[in-house]
Amino acid sequence: MPNILRSWLETHRQVLDGSRPILRNSAPPEDFGDLDTLIDRSFKAARVGIWECSLPDETLRWTDTVFELFEIEPQSKIRRDDIVALYAPESRLELKAVRDRAIETGEGFSLDARITTARGNLRWIRITAIVDRINGRSVRLFGMKQDITTEKVMFEQIRRMSEVDSLTGLTSRARFEELFREICEQPHQEPHALLLIDLDGFKAVNDRLGHQAGDAFLQLTARRLEDAAPQAVTRARLGGDEFAIIHPWQTREELTALTRQITRALNDRNSLVSHGLTVSASIGVAAIRPAATPEEIFLRADRALYSVKAGGKAAFNLDLRP
Repeated sequence: MPNILRSWLETHRQVLDGSRPILRNSAPPEDFGDLDTLIDRSFKAARVGIWECSLPDETLRWTDTVFELFEIEPQSKIRRDDIVALYAPESRLELKAVRDRAIETGEGFSLDARITTARGNLRWIRITAIVDRINGRSVRLFGMKQDITTEKVMFEQIRRMSEVDSLTGLTSRARFEELFREICEQPHQEPHALLLIDLDGFKAVNDRLGHQAGDAFLQLTARRLEDAAPQAVTRARLGGDEFAIIHPWQTREELTALTRQITRALNDRNSLVSHGLTVSASIGVAAIRPAATPEEIFLRADRALYSVKAGGKAAFNLDLRP
């Protein structure tokens, strides 16, 4: 933490016990030349509050902004146990771990935690802590709490955009490649197979009915894949009319039955019949073997798919070699 902020926190303990007034928006313009005023106003605008917890009695003291973050009436009487109960279970465990370590070592910490406010609203806060020690014993924790809910929502949206195909809701190609590599590199795992799927005749849907109809058909295909392979590790759209599935398997018969089920689900002779169009699926399957690289396995599935396309389409081919 920058020295200026640490110094500011350490010299503003009076805010917590009420001996120094908290600066509010009514401060006169000339006060903006004062560094304390600027920091106070900046913290308020950024939804940052100051907190203190004395040890070992666990007494809490907060500035008004922290009360606002938890949606508790400012300057209400608060108990640490009641506040900790507002944290999500996983955040509660993380907080205990880093807090215990801080008290033991004297080193501060920073933690992003999820809470449910006193009014029942979900919120993310960032906790920054400094430890005061006397004669090698921790006597006080203090620092900042900041509302980072907007930041977390934006991050989740960006993450989802990178991991989910925006048109179909299936796994994106980038995320599929990560999962595929992870599974290929796991030793002594349950057998899995890679299924590469290509829609036969889909180009005619776009050419004759337009891209809006084509997009609707791809969305229908995604739903059919979900219904046909509900136990898949992932169902992904690789691009255009190309899809992939990673699925566990035990026997050739089991994998053959699954692949046949997917082929039947994607062979569409009804929804487009009035337009004189049909769409089918060609599928190439390769077993994921520990001795092979992800590139080798993908190439095997791709070659199996190509053999189906060359042999008349609307079928599948399995490469389950060791």
